[in-house]
Amino acid sequence: MSQELRFPSIDGLRAFESTARLGSFERAAEELAITASAVAKRVATVEALLGTVLFTRGARGLRLNPTGEDYLHQVRGALQLLSAMPLHRRQAQRRERLRLRAPPTFARQVLVPQLPDFAEAHAEVELELQLSLPHDSAAGSPVDVEVRYAELPADAASALLAEPVWPLAAPGWLAQQPPLHQAADLLQLPLLRTPLQPWQPWFRAAGLDAPEPTQGPKLLDLGLTLEAAVAGQGVALARPSLAQAWLAAGSLRPAWPLQAWPSHHYQWQRHADSAGAAAFVAWLQACCAQLQARAQDELSRQLRTFFGAPPQRPR
Repeated sequence: MSQELRFPSIDGLRAFESTARLGSFERAAEELAITASAVAKRVATVEALLGTVLFTRGARGLRLNPTGEDYLHQVRGALQLLSAMPLHRRQAQRRERLRLRAPPTFARQVLVPQLPDFAEAHAEVELELQLSLPHDSAAGSPVDVEVRYAELPADAASALLAEPVWPLAAPGWLAQQPPLHQAADLLQLPLLRTPLQPWQPWFRAAGLDAPEPTQGPKLLDLGLTLEAAVAGQGVALARPSLAQAWLAAGSLRPAWPLQAWPSHHYQWQRHADSAGAAAFVAWLQACCAQLQARAQDELSRQLRTFFGAPPQRPR
């Protein structure tokens, strides 16, 4: 009389072997990257198929019984035979770990929304993003590529988002303020303050002999300054690329059609001579150029809508 062959699943055998070797469902779960309950169910399925228990379950955890010890020896031999087959082995892809550091606003507004595009194009590179504080002089941990906010010419080869700044405000809030007839009228409105983007360059471009604003809270983050403007707390002086999402959504608009060139710009610095670092810098430059172009298109549209004329040039 022939006997019916009963084969447990490979997953069940792997769960049994891992549990027997490590002594618990929890440790086996960590190794197999599944839950402990899933490991327990797979082992139970194997036991049900064999018609016998393989473990002694006690206060000190799981222990193989004599039947389990004998079965483990056979299972290990079978798994070793399967793992030795060349077709079952896939060469692990070597991945380059690329460490990045960038200021918070640049990371939130530029990097994070676009990083999936880089990851899709460069699956061999594993990115690790750290945040830097603009006024923190500490060197921090070593990185491969860094984005810094520093004083440099706008036409520097390493410059990113090298563009003029504009006074931006929430449309609803701006409509509730006294009408603006000239650039000097902005001095009567709350001007949001941040040491990262002082108002002096814009005042000089407008021909205004005015000191830096001293009223209102001082914000140490460019993104927070823009968010304060969106919330109707005043006028922010900012580069359109960082405000592009709010400009496109209609949450911000130019308060006056006059731009000014700031003294500080973002710049990239490459500290590692690797293919991943070079690819990231090239991608970052293209990404910033595209973002800057979209922001300029939206700003130009709003300038035509609200002022009906091209922007004024600095004096």
